[in-house]
Amino acid sequence: MKKNMMLFLVAALMFACAPSKSVKMQQALTVKETKKVKAEFIGPKRRIGVVEFENKSAYGQGRLGGAASDILVTELVKSEKFIVVERSKMDKIMQEQKLQTQGLTDPQTAAKIGQIMGLEAIVVGAVSQFGVKKEGSDYLLAQSKQQVADVTVDIRVIDVQSGQVILADSGKGQAKSKKGSFLGMGTRGGYDETLEGEALRAAIVKFVDNISNQLNKRPWSAMIADYSGEEIYINAGSASNLKEGVELSCYKQGKEIRDPKTNQILGYREEYLGDFEIIRFCGESGDCSIAKAQNLKGTPKSGDICRIKK
Repeated sequence: MKKNMMLFLVAALMFACAPSKSVKMQQALTVKETKKVKAEFIGPKRRIGVVEFENKSAYGQGRLGGAASDILVTELVKSEKFIVVERSKMDKIMQEQKLQTQGLTDPQTAAKIGQIMGLEAIVVGAVSQFGVKKEGSDYLLAQSKQQVADVTVDIRVIDVQSGQVILADSGKGQAKSKKGSFLGMGTRGGYDETLEGEALRAAIVKFVDNISNQLNKRPWSAMIADYSGEEIYINAGSASNLKEGVELSCYKQGKEIRDPKTNQILGYREEYLGDFEIIRFCGESGDCSIAKAQNLKGTPKSGDICRIKK
């Protein structure tokens, strides 16, 4: 009898002392136009940038916003669907333009920076809610305590060409850390800081598919960086999943076309320059291609737009 009781006590102690964690994720879209759609990833990678997120919660000032944007960058890169511009490069451009990170919450300003950097889209966001609570129970022999972190993250994806918000999304995440003790012995400790990252990742991880699906509705594009005779150099290459033999149609962009009511940019006047075929790649980073004209109609210049030929 004593032996059985001792085994029971040992087992109970081991169970009570073992810390455990769980993570939950939940996501709700904030606008009907951006409802998640199924879309297979095809063609070249999208070139996007992620700005450091704001932290609108009263918790973790100076920490949560940067952590949230870093997690999104990691998830975007892991998906292998995007070329993500490093935040340090974006910070350098913003310093040159005398802009603060907070300035990029304005879609037109974000679009301007995106055009300078040759991006298709920029993601801005905010940690809108974050909270940690403690829960627990006390029994005759054992005590159980757990910390619960809840977070809400909001993002907006801004189209660089038009300055319009093409996706508004909201994600919720939860992470729990459970600790217990038996007869006063067991795991004890203060705040578990790893809960922050786990809750943020749970809120952010589904953004990747929604961003990809929304951008795949729009034609992929690249910019002419330089030209020589009948050859052009574009700012996309093997790193973007382009292949030799891919045909491009290129256009000279002219005056903005604006909505007469809202003054939003609807597009640009375009002059057809001709079709080009990618013949080889240039640059060690894989971000450059050389394409040869098939039917040159005009004189290309830096900043002109090329799209996959239909």
